[in-house]
Amino acid sequence: MSEPVSLVWFRRDLRLSDHPALAAAARRGRVVGVFVADEALLASAGATRRAYLASVLATLQRATHGALSIRVGEPGAQLLALAGEVGASALYATTDAAPYGRERDARVQVLLKDAGLDVHWIDSNYVVAPGTLRTSSAQPYRVFTPFRRAWWGEVRLDVTRVPDVGWRPTSGESPALVGQLGGTRRPWYFADLADGPAPIGPVGELAAARRLEEFAATAGDYARRRNRPDLAGTSRLSADLRFGVLHPRQALNVVGEDAFVSEIAWREFYADVLWHWPESARRALSDLDGRLDVDRDEPAQARFALWARGQTGYPLVDAGMRQLLGEGWMHNRVRMVAASFLVKHLHLDWRWGARWFMWRLVDADLASNQHGWQWCAGLGTDAAPFHRIFNPTLQAERFDPDGTYIRRWVPELAGLAAPLVHQPGAGGWAPGYPAPMIDLAEERREALARWARARGRA
Repeated sequence: MSEPVSLVWFRRDLRLSDHPALAAAARRGRVVGVFVADEALLASAGATRRAYLASVLATLQRATHGALSIRVGEPGAQLLALAGEVGASALYATTDAAPYGRERDARVQVLLKDAGLDVHWIDSNYVVAPGTLRTSSAQPYRVFTPFRRAWWGEVRLDVTRVPDVGWRPTSGESPALVGQLGGTRRPWYFADLADGPAPIGPVGELAAARRLEEFAATAGDYARRRNRPDLAGTSRLSADLRFGVLHPRQALNVVGEDAFVSEIAWREFYADVLWHWPESARRALSDLDGRLDVDRDEPAQARFALWARGQTGYPLVDAGMRQLLGEGWMHNRVRMVAASFLVKHLHLDWRWGARWFMWRLVDADLASNQHGWQWCAGLGTDAAPFHRIFNPTLQAERFDPDGTYIRRWVPELAGLAAPLVHQPGAGGWAPGYPAPMIDLAEERREALARWARARGRA
């Protein structure tokens, strides 16, 4: 009697270690690994994220000795066809908590079960699966601090050992093809902005393990250094976590520093919020969203383009936006400053900025990105008060005191020292660097006036 064959559908779990779904399939019999390039998802991804995904898939394909099949198209149809080609009688996959993923997986389950396949959803991309936790009154959490306490009580860091996998090779497309797909959902308000891919560094499971090891050696300074974009104080594991090259429990097994644990908890909190309120991917949780006046006319589009290109005349904002263009990544402190500037100083819709970040960031995660933007806009769950408006000059002086980060990303300011390098328009001392596009104090007053009007309409 021949050994049973199972499909393992890789999605946001692009690794071979600590992979419960893969382990279960390997214990059952022969395994066919498959990744389906779903153009409905890739349409909102810019060139950098698609190139990164293609590189990760190439490393995973090599790790499976060529046995990872890359398919393109509607996932249910592709999986059903592949199951027929290889004689698979079961599908194993890690659960997906995102709104589109949940709907897609429900369709796939019906389709495959109707065709006689067993379907197994195992584990989660999170330490505590979104939707698990409730308050004492059985309500979802809307505030981070009590969520973190409840979350920590549910954290289990047991690692699953994956037995030797009997891979069954099959045909498929090249991983490089994935980098050429999608990228068609360019919002009209940044349709003319350049979108070349940023350089891709070492990727894959081994590269992530090295990054984790290097971070662990310095994690004792994480709380002190993590807000400093001029220092190598962050883990740089966000893309590894986003694609599941590294599971967060693997990271927590190595680094238990409290500030880092809280960052993982924030990631899981936002995933939980999105699970309970899937509409929050597009509409902020505050009922003031839609009542707050934002600008959408041609001058607003021009202001957005200056912000996206890093030409605002505010050095820290410009450094961050140019880092986003140059690396497909931005330091989290600077993300908050840039987001606050767009919403509260330029009076633009938070969704415009959120979509640009989703397009350019290699680590773009729907839950963290959308709810992080809502936090900055004062419109989300557990949001920063609207009157907390980041002053980019003061933020630069505090978190980039010598101007090292600014000079790295804004070459026009390379010859300036602090405090001039922090000043709007570099104080007029840098030929070629733009004058500040707005007056901070004036636009802060305007933002607060708009907020007061929005509250009056509630």
